[in-house]
Amino acid sequence: MAETISTPESPALGAERSAAKSAKVLCLGGAVDSQRLKAQFGEQVEVVSVNSTSRALAQLARGDYIGVYADAEHFAPTDAGRLMQNERVLQGMPDGVALLAADNSILWANNRLRDWTGRKDLVGANFYHVLGGPDILGPDFCPFHSALTTLKPSATSLRCDDNRYYRVHAAPIIEESGPPQNLVVTVRDVTEEELQRQKLDAIHQAGVQLADLTLDEVARLNFNERVALLKDNILHSTQEILQFDVVEIRMLDQATNILEPLLAVGIKPESETRVLRAEPQGNGVTGYVAATGKSYLCEDTSEDPLFIEGAQGARSSLTVPIKLHEQVIGTFNVESPEARHFTESDRQFLEIFCRDLAVSLNTLELLAAEKATTAAASIEAIHSAVALPMDDILIDAVNVMERYIGHEPDVVERIQRILRNARDIKHVIQKIGQTMAPAEARPMCVRVEPRPLLVGKRILVVDADDTVRGAAHTLLERYHCTVETAHDGNEAVFMVRNLGPGQKYDAIISDIRLPDFSGYQLLLRLKDLMKVDLPPLILMTGFGYDPGHSIVNARQAGLKWILYKPFRLDQLLESVEKMISDGP
Repeated sequence: MAETISTPESPALGAERSAAKSAKVLCLGGAVDSQRLKAQFGEQVEVVSVNSTSRALAQLARGDYIGVYADAEHFAPTDAGRLMQNERVLQGMPDGVALLAADNSILWANNRLRDWTGRKDLVGANFYHVLGGPDILGPDFCPFHSALTTLKPSATSLRCDDNRYYRVHAAPIIEESGPPQNLVVTVRDVTEEELQRQKLDAIHQAGVQLADLTLDEVARLNFNERVALLKDNILHSTQEILQFDVVEIRMLDQATNILEPLLAVGIKPESETRVLRAEPQGNGVTGYVAATGKSYLCEDTSEDPLFIEGAQGARSSLTVPIKLHEQVIGTFNVESPEARHFTESDRQFLEIFCRDLAVSLNTLELLAAEKATTAAASIEAIHSAVALPMDDILIDAVNVMERYIGHEPDVVERIQRILRNARDIKHVIQKIGQTMAPAEARPMCVRVEPRPLLVGKRILVVDADDTVRGAAHTLLERYHCTVETAHDGNEAVFMVRNLGPGQKYDAIISDIRLPDFSGYQLLLRLKDLMKVDLPPLILMTGFGYDPGHSIVNARQAGLKWILYKPFRLDQLLESVEKMISDGP
């Protein structure tokens, strides 16, 4: 029988044996003649026998061994050395690693887990106790029990009292001799990721609430009062959530190119009243950002030639554009007395906040129009202004859904909720318009003929041209259709695939030539996706232009409806009505 001895330390076994009377040797393999081993090693050596790598690792963590003995008939001679090597690898990992018994007690742990818990000796302690009894956030609330009983890995998230978050992954160690008794557990510190996510949620919620006015409030407040309320909400969000104390917001007057002050906190009076234009030179960082549409991080004001002092003693600043439909409508500037105070994360957070701020500012501007027009025209203007941005939110959400590979239920549910909320917002705007200005109360000049076949119908319009998509909203929603749009064929497929349960499009209108594929290819993809209940599809094309014989191929595949550009409004409405009536 071949034998091998591996020592975890460099001194020879003989030197170790003479150094301590209670020396121990760990034996890997089957039954061993203990008398023969004792005769070989001497009476001073205690022989401890194990028959699995996991138990060997646990024993090495529990006591001091002068060497490892491997019975080659039951345990490969190289396994002992590999065991020592694996332990060194685990000790050097950036994640915490532990070997657990079935009762959640720690048999072995690496240095990273010791550092996080602040304890040098973790062997024998309960895993949850050494982390301070954290809250288990799921998705599996009994991950260790699940892994042992199902024989499959399980994962969960933990929140500790010091506001640290850990992602825990447990995998059973399969034993040949019986059911698993031990788990390998990895622990990853995800505190920064989780706090970032929480801040993103808070920023989004704050943005949604910026101009959250009920109908009663809209009727009760004049335009200046609404702006004052918006300022208060902006200031609260900026200081409490973004934690910025010095703030300056300016709105761009498109006619004069001047950046008019809207809100200033902590800014010197002479700086607040300074005339700034949306020009890249001579107007400070604010003018540069308004002119270029790009955010600007000034890490040290003393070294930046663009910076013009706003707050007394400012040493760093961050300025981002406020955009609506990719057009700059203002700037948002924050400053700090500390150099290099702002980070790329601050820039990202402020840009996200400014997206919601742009929509809120635009909404208030449009609400002011009710002083000079009917309630119906005002609501229609609001809907027209938010239609394409809401479509972009829907498209972004379905793209995230399509490309998200984690498939964690809570993340999927969040994305689905964004889709539902975005669609609900559009529906609410339409309902408000009908409530505030019923058809019989409108002047004759702005009334539209009723088209009951279009009321409540959901229509998807696919075209790369912003003008076409915007016109679809304006024209079709006037007749109480619900219109959603996509830029290309892939987005259209994503939109169809991610409709909620029981939801469907009543019709799809698509340009014959899309950026990614033709109208005929879109028809084939929709057929393959839906199998049954395919909504009627109408292709838009110019006279005499049919690249790749798309119309001919589409007709052979079952297409019934063609709309030739340029077409009149009545042609569009009649085509959609007939298409909905006749079906696919």
